[in-house]
Amino acid sequence: MKTSSRPRGERAKLDPFEALSGDVPPRDQRDLMAHPFFSLSKSRRVAPIHYKAGDVELQVYAVAEHGMATIWDADVLIWAASQILAAQDRGLPTSRFFRFTPYQLLTGIGRTTGARSYFLIKSALTRLQSTVIRTTIRQGEHWRRQQFSWINEWEELATRSGRVEGMEFVLPEWLYQGIVDRRLVLAIDSDYFELTGGIERWLYRIARKHAGRQLGGWRFELRHLHAKSGSLARYSDFAIDIRAIARRQPLPGYSLALDRTADGQELVHIRPVEKLCATSPDIRTSGASGIRTTGANLSVHQAHEPQLSLWPGERNRARKDSNEESKSYYLETRSGDNFPPSGTIRRRSDR
Repeated sequence: MKTSSRPRGERAKLDPFEALSGDVPPRDQRDLMAHPFFSLSKSRRVAPIHYKAGDVELQVYAVAEHGMATIWDADVLIWAASQILAAQDRGLPTSRFFRFTPYQLLTGIGRTTGARSYFLIKSALTRLQSTVIRTTIRQGEHWRRQQFSWINEWEELATRSGRVEGMEFVLPEWLYQGIVDRRLVLAIDSDYFELTGGIERWLYRIARKHAGRQLGGWRFELRHLHAKSGSLARYSDFAIDIRAIARRQPLPGYSLALDRTADGQELVHIRPVEKLCATSPDIRTSGASGIRTTGANLSVHQAHEPQLSLWPGERNRARKDSNEESKSYYLETRSGDNFPPSGTIRRRSDR
């Protein structure tokens, strides 16, 4: 690939990492799987995400011109993580500074390689760069906040005639360190890229992160899942979508079932199917054992006033025995950020 003659910014200080060709096993970063970093809708989202889980806080902000990075845009980050881990497996040096062809990226995430796909990738890179994240995740005992964008900078490498020969981008240090620490990465099924719905994609990542290969799986309260998703959908519409997914069973390697607790709380039970249970032991799980139930005292404020009545004030009685789930959750979307008025959100908004 022709290289840039005058690298700028961070690229001038970093050695480039040339993307690997051929099949690379897909791997995902655990923090990105566990927390609501992305919009689940293909429509432009400007309303921010404010989320708190115990000592973990994160905020995600979007630029009105481009909107928040979506869960489909996150495929670029999954591809980058997969490339870095594959290079480590081969004993090759890695870097935050990526150099690649659009063909390598598109085929690596199961996309077609036509002109439209190339245009969509450029739009994804723009959203990934313009989305701003503030978080305390992995900041240790000092509880510092770190702010970054998913991509620090990116550029096309083209001939004078306009033919694009390659692309470059730079990952933030926070994400890069979360990838090279192999304890923070999980292998995922390549069929993940074929999931078309935003909630389906998010739910698979939740399943892979928490249920892993445990035969008993993992249980979540449905209201807890709604808070954990960062979705702008009303809880009632979100619940309808989850029930529809449970009927279709589209998640590769996992099955979903709905149940209720004695006090009427609706549960989602995620269990690995035989295919996943038979995978090689080098694919990590969440480290838990047995059937777990994740629930929390939830406080959610969204721009829809009627939605507040959906959240009971009583103490949540579900078990809280997940080491990686918090005792409290807070999720906020501010009403002043292009958020539709009450009653205007359509169902399936995360499709």
